[in-house]
Amino acid sequence: MSNAQSQWDFGETFPEEPTREVLTVSDLTTRVKRELENRIGQIWVEGEITNLRRQSSGHMYFSLKDARTQLTTVLFRGVRGVQRELMEDGQKVVLQGDLTVYEARGQYQLIVRAVELQGVGALQIKFEKLKAKLQAEGLFDSDRKRALPRVTQRIGVVTSLSGAALQDVLHVIRRRQPALQIVLADSRVQGQGAEIEIAKGIDRLNRWAECEPLDLIMVTRGGGSLEDLWAFNEEILARAIAASAVPVVSAVGHEIDFTISDFTADYRAATPSAAAEIITAGAVALGDTLQTTRGRLQRLVASHCSRQQERVGALVHRLGRCHPRRRLQEQMQRVDELHDDLLQAAQTLWKHKERRWHELAERLLRVRPELAVARQQVQLTQLRARLQELPCQQVNRASRLIKSLSDQLRLLGPENVLARGYSITQDANTGEVLRTSKTVKTGQKLRTRLADGEVESTTG
Repeated sequence: MSNAQSQWDFGETFPEEPTREVLTVSDLTTRVKRELENRIGQIWVEGEITNLRRQSSGHMYFSLKDARTQLTTVLFRGVRGVQRELMEDGQKVVLQGDLTVYEARGQYQLIVRAVELQGVGALQIKFEKLKAKLQAEGLFDSDRKRALPRVTQRIGVVTSLSGAALQDVLHVIRRRQPALQIVLADSRVQGQGAEIEIAKGIDRLNRWAECEPLDLIMVTRGGGSLEDLWAFNEEILARAIAASAVPVVSAVGHEIDFTISDFTADYRAATPSAAAEIITAGAVALGDTLQTTRGRLQRLVASHCSRQQERVGALVHRLGRCHPRRRLQEQMQRVDELHDDLLQAAQTLWKHKERRWHELAERLLRVRPELAVARQQVQLTQLRARLQELPCQQVNRASRLIKSLSDQLRLLGPENVLARGYSITQDANTGEVLRTSKTVKTGQKLRTRLADGEVESTTG
């Protein structure tokens, strides 16, 4: 046989497919987990904590994010050396951990082994630990904080006599409430042991208040670094403020500075000057109230005098109107008005009766019997004409309907269909009309009806 291709040769209809490896989802996830753990393993990564969840089991779940993406992270309960109470949403941290894949969800995550709070030193950690401790004891609770007196007459100030904070406080008090008495307790506000001196100053003022009235105690100093303000973050001072029988105002540093003393005190002021303004606010408000009351009293007296003058004038006018001659003149004027009203009412009644009589006369003319008979005769003539036209109209409508139905019957009749070239085939013996070729049998006699006659035939 020649090498010519046959017409039935279609080549390789079902070529072999290349060999492929098909993995299950679990196999793929396991392979990815193995690659991540082998190639990356333990790493350090920094970012910001978000979506932090603390489980009752002690585990912590959160995301570590930067400006572009997020990393799922888990910190298990058994990891030691981590300040868990300081971790919160928004906290920037540096984490050490193992990068792996959580196979149940098929997502990669970081299992944390160590946590460094970014930008937080030893003092800040100490601050947070003491804050958490005192807060747990209830020293920061709002229900234990006392309201400041509305108007203060004598206050105690614990600060350094050479500090700028005292000068700021004195300047505000001289300007706003010069009569305010100040009892000073000198103490250092910076350096080792300063917190003990401040606590002793609070204690001395409390003992002084047992003999002389003292409205409140202000603990204050100017701004500075965290180290400069650290004396106000010591536990001994916080407990001295909490134990004070006199309400304590803490005014330490600038507006952005917060110390343990601020949380423990009954009131926290942003700056020493702000504290002085708050303390003297009641006196200033009282002075403003007195000025307002003075002006109001003056206006009330002037208004009362004016009303009394108007009342005296009204009484004089009323006395003039009550004179007998004035009353007689008013009654005479009233008689004249009633006389005019009576004449006008009589004229109005006469005009009304006259108009009513004319209306009745016109109505009588409109309802004359000869006019009603004439209208009835016209209506009778119209009804007779309509009665004569109605049978003719009904006969015409019936004729048109019969003609329309006759035309439809003629169009739908078999003769009209045969005239258009169609034929009807029937069984010659039974006369049954054949509608499909499946019912025709061999040797069956047929009769075909045409427009001009019939044709008989036999099937072969």
